[in-house]
Amino acid sequence: MAFSGKYEVESEKNYEAFMKKLGLPSSTVDKGRNFKITEVQQDGQTFTWSQQYPGGQSITNKFTVGQECEMETMGGTKFKVTVKMDGGKVVVDFPNYNQTSEIVGDKLVEVCTVGGVSYERVSKRVA
Repeated sequence: MAFSGKYEVESEKNYEAFMKKLGLPSSTVDKGRNFKITEVQQDGQTFTWSQQYPGGQSITNKFTVGQECEMETMGGTKFKVTVKMDGGKVVVDFPNYNQTSEIVGDKLVEVCTVGGVSYERVSKRVA
């Protein structure tokens, strides 16, 4: 499937401004800054989306597009959401922000937006 693969962060834009707007504690901001790997397994409309952090910590969210599920944020907050697809983009409305993820060429492009501030992370496929 289009999203399946292992991705390594290649570039980021507006990380500090986005995190400041969210008002997250510095420990969470620092953890996200060192984030490097995303692994996605897609089986039709069902996804397993894992993010690996230095030190062995990871977060894995499993969801099926169009069905309510429980997800966890980088800060450890759990919430219920119905993930959507919009023109090939996975769309998630987190408690404090909106995130879209799409495949552009061989890259995973994730854009998070809160209060007019957008953060973009581009990751290259490594497997």
